[in-house]
Amino acid sequence: MHGCGCPAAGHSRSCRSHLGRHRPSEGVYHRDDRSCRLHGGGALPAGAGVVGVPHAPLRSPVRGRGCGGDGCGSARKYAGDYTDDITANLLFCAEATETASGIEVHPGEGIGRFVRRTARYDIGDAAISPPSWATIRGAVEEAARDLHLPGVTVALTIPDGAAIGEQTLNPKVGVEGGISVLGSTGLVEPWDDHLSEDVFERIRGADLPVLTTGRVGLRYARMLFPAHEVVLVGKFMERGIEAAGGAAILCGLPALILKYINPGILDGTGYATVEELTMSEKWPHILEQSLADYTRRMPAMRVVIIDREGHVQGDSR
Repeated sequence: MHGCGCPAAGHSRSCRSHLGRHRPSEGVYHRDDRSCRLHGGGALPAGAGVVGVPHAPLRSPVRGRGCGGDGCGSARKYAGDYTDDITANLLFCAEATETASGIEVHPGEGIGRFVRRTARYDIGDAAISPPSWATIRGAVEEAARDLHLPGVTVALTIPDGAAIGEQTLNPKVGVEGGISVLGSTGLVEPWDDHLSEDVFERIRGADLPVLTTGRVGLRYARMLFPAHEVVLVGKFMERGIEAAGGAAILCGLPALILKYINPGILDGTGYATVEELTMSEKWPHILEQSLADYTRRMPAMRVVIIDREGHVQGDSR
């Protein structure tokens, strides 16, 4: 085992390439430090302690223990406030090889792959979200450009990913062989208990607030309801509705909202996830019925379901 923690380090021809003028390091990474990108940390995956925001390069110190050299790098996921998370401190490894041209990134051991087709992924696709892919690929491209390399191939692995993935919801959602790489900003909202209380105060003070569950919902809810206070509540829809006195607009992607307003939505459908259900012929009827049933129980509530492009799929009004 090489000192950087990457199982392949020290045993691969690529590790001896001139990509990595050996520069062992450990401690605080700075995304602006080029040695972190190929020498020290390789192409560090999002979620491995590197904070990246697509289309908005972040130049700030990030916390994450990592080390590397000779074209290999590794880092352990910074857990932040979620030290009990099963993926906390998980080791991510990257191995870079100089090539004649082009940028390639290959997800390997420990990164899950889809075994069922979904609305966004085909069978065999790596379970890496588009924002994370963009962040990883962007980091590799930036490093190659800075180092004047004609091309680079980077192999990503998570040595304990397969074992950890079996203990997550991944098998249920059709991902096997490892964990999913999802995070892109490193921020989970509401960010902490104090800010959560501020969020609910905003809801209490608003006239018919719009409650949404994620960043996609937040973006399009602001476009659809520009005159309303739009609040990101994540999974805390119940508390948000209570703070709104039972009169609000729920707006966002289907999964969280539909499972909240109709917990048994998947029963008898043969589908394991709402995302898979949205691809079926049953979806329009199930969506319409779920919205109608909910608004009968909560007449002061309006529910608007959108897709990832912001198109309205269903509206209870």
